[in-house]
Amino acid sequence: MMGNAAGTPAGSRLSSLAGVRPGVWLAGALVLAFLLLFLVLPVGRVFYTAFVEADGSLTIGHFEAFFAQGLMREAFFNSLYVAVMSALFAALIAVPLAYFTVRFQFRGAILIQTLGVLPLIMPPFVGAVALQLIFGRSGSLNLLLGEHFGFTVPVMEGLNGVIFVESIHYFPFILMNLTVALRNIDGAMEEAAMNLGCKGWRLFWRVIFPLGLPGFVAGASLVFVKVFDDLGTPLVMGQTNMLAPQAYLRITQVGLEDPLGYVISVIMIVFSILAMAMSARALKGRDFSTIQKGGTSLQRRSLSPVGSVMAYVWIGAVLLVTLSPHIGVLLLSFASVWSFAPLPDAYTLAHYATVFQDSSGMIKNTLLYCGLAATIDIVLGVTIAYLMLRTTLPARQWLDWIATASLAIPGIVLAIGYLRLYKGIMVPGTEILLTGTWVMIMLAYAVRRLPYALRSCVAALQQVHVSLEEAAESVGATKMRTIRRVVVPLMAGGILAGFVTSFITAAVELSATILLTSAESQAPMSYGIYLYMQSIAGRGPGAALGVLAIVVVGIGTYLSHLVVERTANRFTSRPLDETLPPLPTAVAARN
Repeated sequence: MMGNAAGTPAGSRLSSLAGVRPGVWLAGALVLAFLLLFLVLPVGRVFYTAFVEADGSLTIGHFEAFFAQGLMREAFFNSLYVAVMSALFAALIAVPLAYFTVRFQFRGAILIQTLGVLPLIMPPFVGAVALQLIFGRSGSLNLLLGEHFGFTVPVMEGLNGVIFVESIHYFPFILMNLTVALRNIDGAMEEAAMNLGCKGWRLFWRVIFPLGLPGFVAGASLVFVKVFDDLGTPLVMGQTNMLAPQAYLRITQVGLEDPLGYVISVIMIVFSILAMAMSARALKGRDFSTIQKGGTSLQRRSLSPVGSVMAYVWIGAVLLVTLSPHIGVLLLSFASVWSFAPLPDAYTLAHYATVFQDSSGMIKNTLLYCGLAATIDIVLGVTIAYLMLRTTLPARQWLDWIATASLAIPGIVLAIGYLRLYKGIMVPGTEILLTGTWVMIMLAYAVRRLPYALRSCVAALQQVHVSLEEAAESVGATKMRTIRRVVVPLMAGGILAGFVTSFITAAVELSATILLTSAESQAPMSYGIYLYMQSIAGRGPGAALGVLAIVVVGIGTYLSHLVVERTANRFTSRPLDETLPPLPTAVAARN
């Protein structure tokens, strides 16, 4: 019986554990330690504080106190209302845009889809200021309407203004996901439906849209989560009767000991997780797969002349509205005077001079924080991907789940967790509080953006066949040398894409930044923009700084696409043996 122990399930597990290299255990332990220290424990501290009294006893009294206050109930329902309506209006923008550009022949379809993604590279709170100048009560549109037609449109009033800004900023999530889903639909399904007499709106609603539903649901759930957690836009627009602004105000005005700030944080996390879970459950048990042969996706069809004109007019109007924040910020950055007029009265470069003179440190801080955060994300992403796909480390899948869970953690909640968990802890050898250093800002960026880098690294490693590593090891290369000389170079495109994605999204992070920045010398560009936008006199320099942020993000996005495309072409246009880095000889590897 003892001799057969290795054949039993327990014996098999022990054999598997024994086969795990010490380096793998060390890598897994380091990754787990990082996730525990800077994600799990801070968020766990928030939950713990929300459910305990001052003496440490468990209670739900804090939640009862929350719902007993009219302001808190109003904030809760306002956040739900804004998130749901923003997802709805984002869908009204994105669904027709995705369908027209995928289903019909358009000149400039790729340009249209590219322009449709541009709103994501602007911080939403910056877009809010620009949209107020264009669509506000005294904005360009209402001034022209009032002068020529005698009426105005209250687009930017109250919560509706927040919905307008959020839907314009986040609709690209639905556009990108739905466009990919529609392109993957088997064209034979459409042809079969048309042969049975299903055309027009009925064809779209009964056949095409249901098959693209996974992409739509994925995008819509992301919009809901992003809007529900957003802090900067409501603050800039003066709408503090929502959950994220209330959490910020409770912590900054009442203090870290106020339990309601933690209750709000818990509610925000729970609803973010529920949104993702419900999106997955909505698709559970339903089959959306199709059989494509030879790439027979949806066939692009020609529109009639009248249909083409109407489609171009509609798409042009949508793009004009969705790109209006960029236009408004650009005009504001050059405007010396812009008040109660459709366009600025005069233009100047003084705002840019002010930014380069007074805010050069913010630009450097942004590059430093985001560069370090993206580097950490890539190191963690490559490590987790390798542990998941190339090792037998026990519970390795949990590393992926924990890292991805940060998607559901609002930035303000993570910042509150840091302030609570590391309260009073000093930097070793100094009298400086750890929570008062820029390191906490950088770590918050890294944790918040880790899922983006991780997904890119996992996708890149999945495309590297394990036989390439085996070939390197067969000629004497060590495991680490194989990873460094073979695996990482072949993952270069995905690694770079993950780095740039983490960098550019961290560059516009405000929720965590606004709580963790303890001195102006630590402030990155997003915090500087927010400070400038608090006063009318500072909006010009704030817009100039916003333009610089957009330029940085835009250049990073373009370069990432360029390098990824060139990397893909290099590895697909050359024979396999030419794409591999020179393999070391057995003697050189052993030496």
